Amino acid sequence: MIEETEGQISLHPQVEAYLARLAQFGFGELHTFPLELAREGVRRGVALLGEPEGVAAVEDRMIRSAEGDLRVRIYTPAGDRPLPVLVFFHGGGFVLGDLDTHDGLCRSLANGAESIVVSVDYPRAPEHKFPAAPDACYAATQWVAENAADIGGDSTRIAVGGDSAGGNLAAVVALTARDNGGPALVFQLLIYPDLDFRRTNYSIREYAGKYGNISVATQHWFMDTYLTAEAEKLDPRVSPLLAPDLSGLPPTLVITAEYDALRDEGEQYGRRLEQAGVPVTVSRYPGMIHEFVRHPFDDSAKARSEAATALRKAFIR
Repeated sequence: MIEETEGQISLHPQVEAYLARLAQFGFGELHTFPLELAREGVRRGVALLGEPEGVAAVEDRMIRSAEGDLRVRIYTPAGDRPLPVLVFFHGGGFVLGDLDTHDGLCRSLANGAESIVVSVDYPRAPEHKFPAAPDACYAATQWVAENAADIGGDSTRIAVGGDSAGGNLAAVVALTARDNGGPALVFQLLIYPDLDFRRTNYSIREYAGKYGNISVATQHWFMDTYLTAEAEKLDPRVSPLLAPDLSGLPPTLVITAEYDALRDEGEQYGRRLEQAGVPVTVSRYPGMIHEFVRHPFDDSAKARSEAATALRKAFIR
């Protein structure tokens, strides 16, 4: 298991070039922009991520769940049905991000994992405060389990996954499914997950506001936008790292980036899963930064391939 480390900074050359381009634009702090402008900026950034892969079929659908109507995007690769299913939750600090910002990643995972991917358009803050997002994500996962056959899926081979805030939601859904007796999940994919709202570890202190990471002020803006009370930061459905018991969770892959402010909490979660007897792999990508998996870096392709391979293995009956 990876330990926390300190040392000389060695960003990957592709990351250095990317950060240099960003610096030319002189972007200000996210929390200083009007909300819709910040959201639009994230959407426009999709054009920098490269051409998305083709997939055999893509369908936007409204589903009826216990939490009301939810929009999902269903990616179906070529292959004989029924196919396994990954329920995916996008990142964006629970405030930004949407189905379009993570379209390319979902396409790549669908093809690589030979799996249907159901990307969930969960309710975002501040319009919908905690616990609206985790409740909706769990409801969407229940819908997938109950309606898998209708979308060509196999209800006995369901995984959850997400990046950043979406990794938080995937972890919370896995804990909720365990505690509620289902749906049975075969895997969880946590890509640089946001798991500890205390914001006290080394990587947060060292990297916040550097290397493309948001500042401490913007971190608090995201948290304050998502939550209604300070005490909620210690709720395991907000900070899964604080869950008292991690036993009985599905096999897990945690992907982290060396210069990501969220690095340490993801790796700490991996250690706790291992101590709880959960099969877990923690894979740190040297020289990489937060959100790198969506970018056209060489190591981004490696990380997507690692994730797809882990999913394929988990889906073997």
